[in-house]
Amino acid sequence: MDRAPGLSVRVRLTLTYAGFLMLAGALLLAAVWVFLLRYVPDRATLIVPNGLSTGGVFPVRSTLLRLFAPRAAAVLAFLLVFGLVGGWILAGRMLAPLTRITEATRMATNGSLSHRIRLPGRRDEFRELADAFDTMLVRLEAHVAEQQRFAANASHELRTPLAISKTLLDVARTDPNHDAGEVIDRLHAVNTRAINLTEALLLLSRAQQRSFTRERVDLSLMAEEATETLLPLAEKHGVTVETRGDITPTIGSHALLLQLTTNLVQNAILHNLPDQGVVWVNTGVRRNSVVLTVENTGEDISPQLASTLTEAFQRGTERVHTDHAGVGLGLAIVKTITHAHDGTLTLTPRSAGGIRITVELPAASPHTDR
Repeated sequence: MDRAPGLSVRVRLTLTYAGFLMLAGALLLAAVWVFLLRYVPDRATLIVPNGLSTGGVFPVRSTLLRLFAPRAAAVLAFLLVFGLVGGWILAGRMLAPLTRITEATRMATNGSLSHRIRLPGRRDEFRELADAFDTMLVRLEAHVAEQQRFAANASHELRTPLAISKTLLDVARTDPNHDAGEVIDRLHAVNTRAINLTEALLLLSRAQQRSFTRERVDLSLMAEEATETLLPLAEKHGVTVETRGDITPTIGSHALLLQLTTNLVQNAILHNLPDQGVVWVNTGVRRNSVVLTVENTGEDISPQLASTLTEAFQRGTERVHTDHAGVGLGLAIVKTITHAHDGTLTLTPRSAGGIRITVELPAASPHTDR
């Protein structure tokens, strides 16, 4: 924003200090003068040391005024100089933390997010501002780094099917005797994967921008619908899916919350024991929130690995490569949708193997329709 030049804060504070000091001095001198006017007579008779009156009358008040006025002016002049010099020094010391904050802001504007103010001293308004700014820089730096990793991974994931398609087309063009049906099938599979990845990226972007219509949604119905949809996949992998729970009303996007539930159940089926695996899908109500929990059997997962599974394109060590294999965005989408609905996502490894994923969202008011 373009602004017209004006006085600096330091100059304004200096003038304020000096003006206040001058006003206080003027009021003090005025109080002294009023006191003199009240208790000193206008005229007085001169008395000599032997106690006899000379008979002469002198104007006491006028004499005091003649003596008081120049000295009062000198005092005000001293207060003015002292106020300006002292105010300039004090304002500089008070605004020193603000100068450091301004320098850090300029550095952040130029792209340097690693700089921190780290203002020393006890807590006050300036230090609270500096600490809040440092916290913002930490989160912003982490967000930028995450976005850069996401862009690099997305570029790599999108480049892979394109490179495979180019290779298949080159083979078909240079080898006319190659089985065209095989090439078409492989191109179809590669193209399907690229479309799924693109749709997942669009869904992720939509959830991040929170550009969706909010309505009353029951997570228990989402769990039932996702389970019914993925039942053939569960039977194919020999996994049993158990669903139970209470009515769990919340406010959000029906499509996004259904996608969230579907991703969780699908991941629980795919990342499971090769046979006789189990998935538990539960919904419940807490005091001010509703909870969706998806738990599965499977291989042991370390807490370190569990903490990274919600990152984009992060895959578990035992990813099943089937037609239903994901593109590495399943839990990243779950995390983004959860945060877009002001909820929390918790991943907890099970001691017996597998993982427990809990989504907690704000509960809908009983009288809320939208």
